[in-house]
Amino acid sequence: MIRQLYAYRDLIRTLVARELKVRYRRSAIGFLWTMLQPLLTMLVLQLVFATIFRFDLANYAVYALSGILFWNFFSQGITASMNSLRGNAPLISKLPVPKAVFPIATVLAGVVNLILALVPLFAILLVTGHPLRPAILFLPVSIALAALFTLGAGLLLSPLAVFFHDVVELVAVTLTLLMYMTPVFYPMSIVPERLRWLIRFNPIRSVLEVFRDPIYYGKIPPLSHISVTCGIVVVVLLLGAAFFRRSSDRIPLYV
Repeated sequence: MIRQLYAYRDLIRTLVARELKVRYRRSAIGFLWTMLQPLLTMLVLQLVFATIFRFDLANYAVYALSGILFWNFFSQGITASMNSLRGNAPLISKLPVPKAVFPIATVLAGVVNLILALVPLFAILLVTGHPLRPAILFLPVSIALAALFTLGAGLLLSPLAVFFHDVVELVAVTLTLLMYMTPVFYPMSIVPERLRWLIRFNPIRSVLEVFRDPIYYGKIPPLSHISVTCGIVVVVLLLGAAFFRRSSDRIPLYV
């Protein structure tokens, strides 16, 4: 499958470029929204949680923004992957291309957006005087793990979104629930002890912390944590790829 996808790398590149253009086609400021949207969300959270509720967390802006960037990438990648097959129905019906190129292209486009969105994050680091340590060089590994995790989930859900249209709405609700079960904008310390297991065993939290640790804490995540995260990513990716492969022959019949 990997060799087959590599043969269609030019198509994937074209789809990524198209995805980026379509996303901001009718926007007056285009790609700037990639940087402004998480920044504005962070400012709202800063007002609500750091100013009003007074979270006991140093430099809450960096903590919240790093979480928002990860969550936007993950949730938007899932949603775009689910819409990618139906959105490319004419190509799927007419061209004998691997169906997986479409969710892969959406996730890769999300990676480009995530990299652009890091610009305001680094600006906040500099403005607030937050330490920028060598561990930040680990960030490409964190992004790769987040991308593979999102791709696995996207491959798993995108055929279901074609077979059952209600899946898109159900996943949207589930993502909202998962956001509150993941310490995106709040620290674990505020969660009651009896409920922490819900967050501790949330696989998305593991991927988030591998992304956040080099930015906020200025450290490479412990090897044990990286190992667990890699295990989660591999399992989700293999499950997604296996289900997508089994479902791909039926996709043209439903799009």
